[in-house]
Amino acid sequence: MLKLLSFNIQAGTTTAKYRQYVTRSWRQVLPNNQRAANLDSISELVAGYDIVGLQEVDCGSLRSGFVNQAKYLATHAGFPWWTHQPNRKVGVIAHAGNGLLSRQDPARVDEHRLPGAIPGRGALVAKFGEDKHALWVVVLHLALGRRARFQQLRYVAHLVSAHPHVVVMGDLNTGPDSNELEEFRARSGLTLPDIRPKTFPSWQPQRCIDHILVSKSLDVLEYKALESTLSDHLPLSISIRLPAEVSSRF
Repeated sequence: MLKLLSFNIQAGTTTAKYRQYVTRSWRQVLPNNQRAANLDSISELVAGYDIVGLQEVDCGSLRSGFVNQAKYLATHAGFPWWTHQPNRKVGVIAHAGNGLLSRQDPARVDEHRLPGAIPGRGALVAKFGEDKHALWVVVLHLALGRRARFQQLRYVAHLVSAHPHVVVMGDLNTGPDSNELEEFRARSGLTLPDIRPKTFPSWQPQRCIDHILVSKSLDVLEYKALESTLSDHLPLSISIRLPAEVSSRF
């Protein structure tokens, strides 16, 4: 069994009410002690997983105290391997991106810039194992605009459609029954679990916009959102059973 987690950590900042996007907006540009304590709590949460995909991780800027949050979480949660994909930089103030933590070293890691009118979205792709027996893991944070999401998901479908064992996870900013996600499933061959956990906003979840999609070769044993006050999104957890030829790599 392999346990994976997808989590938009909002650069390590907590939000408990909509109005805090305004009243605590300074936390998005300035460092604060609460952020470090929150990262410690996130590291405790992710420590029980084999692979963790992170969105809105700060790669080292003023607001994080120039701390690479992917590295921080890997170190404090005991992950021997980690990487990050810087995507959107606002001077020295903020440097957002995707992150990946793993108990096993991947054979290959690629960073892809996703299409869209506004740059700053990316796909972080890791390959575990070799040839047709490899497990491919993709971490995404898609655009807010529907047209851009169509473009981005078509790009990702092209990346993964030829591989038999794939996990795509992240903040996709769209619901499970949206046209763009339905098209992506058709193009990629990936499936969504029947359970549709709501993940946003974390204090009163109303929207199912964080997703983990898997190949049909991967058996989903458990899929759920975790209760958490560590971000404005809830973390999304999945446990899967790998085919024998793939599980031997872990």
